[in-house]
Amino acid sequence: MNRNVFRWFAIAAAVLSVAACKLDDDRFDPSIMYPSAVVTVKPNADNTSFVMQLDDETVLNAVNYNKSPFGTKEVRALVNYRTATNEEMQKSSTVNERNVYINWIDSILTKKPVEDLGEDANAAKYGNDPVEIVGDWTTVVEDGYITLRFRTIWSNGIMHRINLVASSDPEDPYKVTLYHDAAGDYSGQEGDALVAFSLAGLPDTQGQTVDLKLEWRSFTGKKSATFKYRTRD
Repeated sequence: MNRNVFRWFAIAAAVLSVAACKLDDDRFDPSIMYPSAVVTVKPNADNTSFVMQLDDETVLNAVNYNKSPFGTKEVRALVNYRTATNEEMQKSSTVNERNVYINWIDSILTKKPVEDLGEDANAAKYGNDPVEIVGDWTTVVEDGYITLRFRTIWSNGIMHRINLVASSDPEDPYKVTLYHDAAGDYSGQEGDALVAFSLAGLPDTQGQTVDLKLEWRSFTGKKSATFKYRTRD
């Protein structure tokens, strides 16, 4: 993806397009229209194979894809899948692995945090426009990423920027702040988007689960949320 924001309504359009291609004369399963999960797509070095990390413990193996559709880059993605049938099985599985058939998959904008310049300088460089965090199942911390569904005001054709700053304060190492630059786009309609940020740069939790605090500026003032976080194995 080469856009700075992955728009939520774009997901719906993509899903409907894929679903329409799978229509059959006699039946249509509406469950194909909605994502089953948010995953991390992990290709090997030359993308001759890949896995999808479902959560901190579970791996999905795709029986109908030989390589990642996103090349060698590791990304977070929405996927709609079903359990593979015995006839489709191509790979052995273990307790923490599942063989699945992908109906559709679409990447989420996946980024690294940006440099912490200090609160005032961060707001000046990365933007200080309001945004709301939507507390649904797509807003999650897992597998070394924080994935956020956020809501703000949009107009067609205007590019927004969204960035995450990890605290450089050694006394508060697991605090991150979301910054939004609307590029002067204040008169559109409400819309949602998804973005994922790698947390690999945070201090190693040494196998422990810690509190990760997310802060952002909302339309009603400063807000925060706390997630459970453990460094990826």
